[in-house]
Amino acid sequence: MNETENPWQTLNSSVKYDNPWLAIRHEEVLTPAGTPGIYGVVSFKNKAIGIVPIDADGNTYLVGQYRYPLNEYSWEIPEGGCPIGTDPLDSARRELREETGLEAKTWTKIARIHTSNSATDEEGFLYIAEDLVQGNHEPEETEDLKIWKLPLSEAVEMAMTSRITDALSVSGLLMVARLRGL
Repeated sequence: MNETENPWQTLNSSVKYDNPWLAIRHEEVLTPAGTPGIYGVVSFKNKAIGIVPIDADGNTYLVGQYRYPLNEYSWEIPEGGCPIGTDPLDSARRELREETGLEAKTWTKIARIHTSNSATDEEGFLYIAEDLVQGNHEPEETEDLKIWKLPLSEAVEMAMTSRITDALSVSGLLMVARLRGL
């Protein structure tokens, strides 16, 4: 089989739930084996953006908040949404400023990822932000954020020991660790 050929056939698709952030589709399909089946797809209306800010002393900044769907507190890299059709780097700049008050002079895109490709179409982009300048953070009304400045190596260890479980954060921190030889 050619890896670019889609072995699935969609017979019918209907939106079962829709809000400003996502839609859930129910699809009747023919599976790669040719048998009838169903698939549920969560389709996001934003791309996911994650930023690993690194200051001149090798520190990074995590953002802490209570995550409603998980019913638990979560430490994460600064992250947010990028409306479809918007430049991901522009969204990364905005999210870093909103969540931490930081602005960066140097940006490096390190990855494009899919956060949970068995059930969603969510696409994410990860960046390193450097040459940081501190300003005031401007969280959205739904965010009650805590900001934690810590050594990058400590944040990487948190990802390695599952103290950080957010997919964008784990991916971003481990990629930076590999790039920096940590």
